[in-house]
Amino acid sequence: MFCLCKGKNMFFRVKGVFDNFFDMSYWNGVRKKIESHLKQYNFSEIETPLLEYVSLFERGLGYETDVVSKQMFIVETKGSKDDKICLRPEGTAGTMRAFLELQAQLSTPFKVFSYGSMFRYERPQKGRLRQFHQMNLEVIGASSIQYDAWLIKMLHVLFLEKLNIDSFVLKINFLGQLEDRQAYSKALQTFLEEKREHLCQTCQVRLEKNVLRVLDCKSSDCQTIIENAPELSDFLSEKSKQEWQELCDLLHELSVTFMHDPQLVRGLDYYNKTVFEFVSTDLGAQSAFCAGGRYDGLAKQLGSKSEVPSLGCAIGIERLLLMLEAKKEQLSESKDLLICIIPFDQEQHTLALLLADDLISKGKCADVLLEDQKVKNKMKKANNLGAHFVLLLGKEEQENNTVTVKNMMSGEEKVVLQTEVLKNL
Repeated sequence: MFCLCKGKNMFFRVKGVFDNFFDMSYWNGVRKKIESHLKQYNFSEIETPLLEYVSLFERGLGYETDVVSKQMFIVETKGSKDDKICLRPEGTAGTMRAFLELQAQLSTPFKVFSYGSMFRYERPQKGRLRQFHQMNLEVIGASSIQYDAWLIKMLHVLFLEKLNIDSFVLKINFLGQLEDRQAYSKALQTFLEEKREHLCQTCQVRLEKNVLRVLDCKSSDCQTIIENAPELSDFLSEKSKQEWQELCDLLHELSVTFMHDPQLVRGLDYYNKTVFEFVSTDLGAQSAFCAGGRYDGLAKQLGSKSEVPSLGCAIGIERLLLMLEAKKEQLSESKDLLICIIPFDQEQHTLALLLADDLISKGKCADVLLEDQKVKNKMKKANNLGAHFVLLLGKEEQENNTVTVKNMMSGEEKVVLQTEVLKNL
């Protein structure tokens, strides 16, 4: 027996991460449902490394963003300090970096998705972990605003129809071009300067370095102040206004219900034009379970000679699974029927292993209980494992080249030839 007790020699998991011993069929079921939906829209799966250079995110996300300034896990290496690396905090910058490296071999629009762990140093709470999982979707090399409507519609169908979630709100804002945001930033800074002393300490710093981040603050005092702040929509150029109107019209035509949130800016600097969040009414403070937008300038920030108009989003898997908990059984990946083989004594062990090998070679799921235990205890263990059939091998079965097959659902037992086991399952 193994005893798990607290003591100075016992190891426990790192704060803000978790072990998944019980719900992998649920995770895989939801993940495969999402992937199947994405493939219907001609997305291809890719994989990027967990390790990236810190400078990739400093240049791509912005030095003053919370992710870069507070939340990255820096990995200590033996190389130059100029080549610092980190555990990736998000997926878009790494995907764009990979695209730019392989650009000559790829055609656009480059529609891809990836799944994996992200890492941020944050205070753990419901829906927020230090190691979490995301499904990232990117459409690289897509300049038309119609792609924005197409991506949002695809997500709307996924959540509403494929996963049957009805407790969410889609929030959208339009950030316009760089010139639009620069004009708005000046007006917002002038407005907030008069209220500086009422802003939180973080936003007082943001006021100097990146005033748009104030709109993203969760402090109730700051939220009250920005309720009366100028709105970005009043500073959009004619071209931006036309694109914003086109996006709204397309979403209406596609029967996508949304809410315009003028304070929505997202927490990363690479966004321009469209930004959006799918927000749940069931998640509490960490309410956004899918978010993204357009990032036309990211490629140039990462060293490209020209812009690569692009858009994308990330789905937070842990938050999504919290929302789908009531549908856990129906969304879980179906398991193959388990066949447990129980040899009575050591003399039947070889026969049991050969029988299991034969069943597995024919596509069945089989396990052999080889512990030195009473048959009664092995039957209990097979039941706990969820076995549908148990194959009993005693001295008599071994001598007669037979097997006793027990259906664990009905309790029915029958003796069959070892060569005919498959026909009787």
